[in-house]
Amino acid sequence: MTSSDVLSRRPSHDGRHIVILGTGGTIAGRAEQSTDVVGYKAGQVAVQDLIEGVLGLRRRIDAGWRIESEQVSQVDSKDMSHAIWRRLAERVQHHLDRPEVDGIIVTHGTDTLEETAYLLHRVLAPSRPVVLAAAMRPASAPQPDGPQNLDDALTVVGWPGARGVMAVLGGQVWPGAEVRKVHPYRLDAFSAGDAGPLAHVEAGQLRRLREWPVEQPLGLKVLAADIWPDVQIVTSHAGADGRLVDLLVQVGVQGLVVAATGNGSVHQDLMAALLRAQAAGVLVLRALRGGAGCIVPSSTDLLPDAGALTSAQARIEVLLRLLARRGG
Repeated sequence: MTSSDVLSRRPSHDGRHIVILGTGGTIAGRAEQSTDVVGYKAGQVAVQDLIEGVLGLRRRIDAGWRIESEQVSQVDSKDMSHAIWRRLAERVQHHLDRPEVDGIIVTHGTDTLEETAYLLHRVLAPSRPVVLAAAMRPASAPQPDGPQNLDDALTVVGWPGARGVMAVLGGQVWPGAEVRKVHPYRLDAFSAGDAGPLAHVEAGQLRRLREWPVEQPLGLKVLAADIWPDVQIVTSHAGADGRLVDLLVQVGVQGLVVAATGNGSVHQDLMAALLRAQAAGVLVLRALRGGAGCIVPSSTDLLPDAGALTSAQARIEVLLRLLARRGG
C-alpha cells in the first residue's frame, strides 16, 4: 500500500467494513482563494483528510463501522494513465478478495470518471459495491460538494444488497457502464444517457430505480500486459479526411474509435481510411460523437458500433478487447 489508515471504535462485525481508495481529482483539489472554483489544482488533499471532513463519518464509526483508507495515486484525473488504472484495479481486487470488506469507495476526478468506471465495471464486475465518489468543486471551496458526495457514497456502499461499479454525485447514483460527464462545471454534471440514474440518495436513504449493474468480469489478468495496445479516437466532422487515420496506421495504432455523427455516420473520406485500417488489422469501432441515445445498427453498416457508449468508453472497450485477444 502507498498509505493506509484505519478508523474504528468497535469490532468490524458490529457494522460495515469499508475501504476508501484515493486517486486525487477535484474532490481533493485546492485553490489559492477559496472563492475560486475553476482555477484550482486537483489532487492536493490526502484521502484520509477528505474522509475526516465527512459529517456522517463519526456517526457511522460510533455505530460500529470500520473505515480504511489508502492513497493509490494523487493526480488530476485528466492525467489518468494506464499504469494508475492497473494499480487501482489491483488494489480494488485486493480488497474485494478480503471477505471482511463489505464495499469500496474510490475518490476520483470527474474528467475521466466515465473511463475509469467503465474499465472497473468490465474488468472486475464485483458482486459487492465499488462506488466512485467525485466532486465538481474543490475541497477549498466555501461550499464543496465532495463531503456530501462521500457521505452519499458511504450510504450506497453500505446499503444491503448493493453490488457492482457505480458513481455517486449530487445525490444521484449512476451505473459504471453508463455514467458520463455532460457539463464542465455544473453540480449536476453527470448523466447515463437515456436510461437515467440507477438510484437517488435521499436523507441518508437509497431509492433504487433500476437493478444493480451485473456483468461477466474479464478478470485482472486482462490488464497484465506491460505495454497496452495503442488505441486512439478520431472524429468525423464536415471536411474530415483520412490523413490522420493513415498516419496512425503507419505508426502502429492497434485500435481506433471514430466519434461519429448522427446515427453513427462517418464522412465518406474518413470512412475510406477507416476501412483501410480495418483491412490492415486495426480494430475499429464507431461511437456517438455526443449527446444521448444509442447507435441503431443497420444491415448496410461497414464498421461495428459501440451502442450507447461514449467515444471515451468505446476506447476502453477496444482496449480491453485487444488486451483479451493478446492474452488469448
